[in-house]
Amino acid sequence: MVAVGETANLDTIQLRGLRQNNLTGFDLDLPKRSLIVVVGVSGSGKSSLVFDTIAAEAQRQVNSQFSAFAQNYLPSYGRPEADRIENLSACIVIDQSRLHGGPRSTLATITGIGDWMRMLWSRGAEPFVGYSNAFSFNDPAGMCPTCHGLGVQKILDVDAFLDESRSLREGPFNHPDYQPGKLTWRRFADSGLFDVDVPIEHYTAKERHRLLEAQPGEVETTGAHALPGPYEGVLVRFRRIELTKDPASLKGEAKKAYERLVTQGPCTECEGTRLNAAARKATVGGLTLPTAYGMQVNDLATLMATWDLGSLAPLATDVVTQLTRLGDLGLGYLHLARETGTLSGGEAQRVKMVRHLGSTLNDMLYVFDEPTTGLHARDVDRLGQMLITLRDKGNTVLVVEHDPAVMALADQIIEIGPGAGHDGGNLIHQGSFDDLRGADTPTGKALTEGVQAAREPRKPDGAIRIEGANSNNLKDVSVEIPTGVLTVVSGVAGSGKSSLIHGHLPDAAPDAVIIDQAPIRGSRRSTPASWTGMLDEIRRIFARRTGQPAASFSPNSDGGCRDCEGTGIKFVDLGFTDAVTTRCETCQGRRFRQGVLKYTVDGRSIADVFELTMEDARQAFTDKKLVALLDRTIQVGLGYLTLGQNLTTLSGGERQRLKLARELTDDAPIIVLDEPTTGLHIKDTQRLVGLLQDMVDAGRTVIVIEHDLGVIRAADHVIDLGPEGGHDGGTIQFSGTVDELLETDTHTARALRAVAAE
Repeated sequence: MVAVGETANLDTIQLRGLRQNNLTGFDLDLPKRSLIVVVGVSGSGKSSLVFDTIAAEAQRQVNSQFSAFAQNYLPSYGRPEADRIENLSACIVIDQSRLHGGPRSTLATITGIGDWMRMLWSRGAEPFVGYSNAFSFNDPAGMCPTCHGLGVQKILDVDAFLDESRSLREGPFNHPDYQPGKLTWRRFADSGLFDVDVPIEHYTAKERHRLLEAQPGEVETTGAHALPGPYEGVLVRFRRIELTKDPASLKGEAKKAYERLVTQGPCTECEGTRLNAAARKATVGGLTLPTAYGMQVNDLATLMATWDLGSLAPLATDVVTQLTRLGDLGLGYLHLARETGTLSGGEAQRVKMVRHLGSTLNDMLYVFDEPTTGLHARDVDRLGQMLITLRDKGNTVLVVEHDPAVMALADQIIEIGPGAGHDGGNLIHQGSFDDLRGADTPTGKALTEGVQAAREPRKPDGAIRIEGANSNNLKDVSVEIPTGVLTVVSGVAGSGKSSLIHGHLPDAAPDAVIIDQAPIRGSRRSTPASWTGMLDEIRRIFARRTGQPAASFSPNSDGGCRDCEGTGIKFVDLGFTDAVTTRCETCQGRRFRQGVLKYTVDGRSIADVFELTMEDARQAFTDKKLVALLDRTIQVGLGYLTLGQNLTTLSGGERQRLKLARELTDDAPIIVLDEPTTGLHIKDTQRLVGLLQDMVDAGRTVIVIEHDLGVIRAADHVIDLGPEGGHDGGTIQFSGTVDELLETDTHTARALRAVAAE
């Protein structure tokens, strides 16, 4: 409903009294059918505005139109804290969450390109095989009968499993579930088919077949104590039951036995292509479907564009269009058989984007979360054009981003800030990119300062030698990584950076510590304070100052609220829809039981301390060890995090920087970081570069895989891979100083020169 004194404007998203998380209650109008970029320092409230308010409310309202029964199968979104939100469009969120679809999910299936390929092959292949399901590895009509469409085969090491020198009574099977006395062992020992005191190596061929390879129902048991059910050979049973288990679900001795006895490799029948013989042999334009799936996307698009398929030409054109879009988004080095679970967060986001670029829907609201993540500067322009294409179809495109190249394309820029946490949450700028450049805001100042000039490079004190690296797309790469300096490994996406560093550096330098963006292992109880070790120090301080046991000041021990078990939240089952997470009414979400809160240090209870930001805690405590931990966390740009924040709410970049903060407490001589600027504002990136320089000055070797031009500019040494991604990459294009790099014609050098010229 429109407030009194306001007129309805259906071309504007009207937001009033925004108070979600740290937002301070401001009003905001966003023009629809525009490209809007939201900026601000890390923790300023960008995500609170875009994802937790605008996107959440749009999705909540769409879902509320379905029946209660249907809502039971839809995600549940709470009503955001705001006075009024008007004129929202149906929303599609394209974030950086990993794509999970199990081993059957590939780039072909997740993008839908595989559906069009199967249709093309079913209509145009020679010889004719059948309808499109005959080319599907997820359908019995098309899947390989040996691996059931998975492309991999689990193989039991029979020699390791079976000790033929032992009898059944002695236990010849090297697996805990097949030991004497166990139910599985009794199926063979009590079957009446064998002399249990004769070593297996003395069995006749017939007896060996019965024991090992008999199919279900092939042999009838004769023993008086034989277990019910059809008899089957021990290897047949093991393969049927044990090989189908998920290794991740196993524990203890069963897990150790699995790892010892079972290996995994390409299916021997289909050679990893997943399809049956008929589907593997049929060709279109001389190309089999498995061969097409194995080609790089750019190569496949180029080849298919040359085909003349007559009446099937429109179908082939649609496939080429979608393949070209993948290439335009910097993913041309991928192949359609790539499992989706192996894609990075940035790759996953761009794959999701492809699905929407071909849509004819308009007046939608598209929301992106830092879509340039993982992209080289060379590819950012092409991604920006994709965003403009979505806008020009009549959609509203809302982007959270730090890259100035994307900001420059925006119709309007919104900046939230000025600081993080309780120092942010304000609307501090709304206008064009040119307006922002002259604004007195953190982003405006950072844009004015530009990329810092290259410093005088340090002299290395040695080198790490990698010889003949050939993993993935690397082409017999040999390179020296200097020690005692800051080295940046650069290159377009898919050029071989991670293959070189993650795949070969550990062998050349076993003492190197690699800090990546993999999720931090922890439960919903885990917090930055507990994960970094700060909580141990805080508990000791409270115990020493109050005379109470240290366990009283842990939410996971004696100090935790009894009703919510120290989590601060409770799950409410509504029966007809998803369970809702609510704040615990007993402790008011503070995790601790009331009796603990009366004990304070400098006027603060332990619950008060959990609610402090890292920067506030730094001012509150003087304990040397705790202060050192807090200083390191602030140095890596995480001063806005609260000590008691749940780890599951941290982004990939935040997780990596938290790992770095903890790693700084050790004396590892070589530190490797993988795109540490992910999610960082320009201002925070400059702070991170300062930290990296301090680490080198302290005597460490720092190696960074990075696209950020500011980080590259700050390097003592640059190793640039390329020239392109996939099989067009995998070679060293350059190794030397930044000034020397600027004299070359690599993609990285051109991007650095372009920024310097602005």
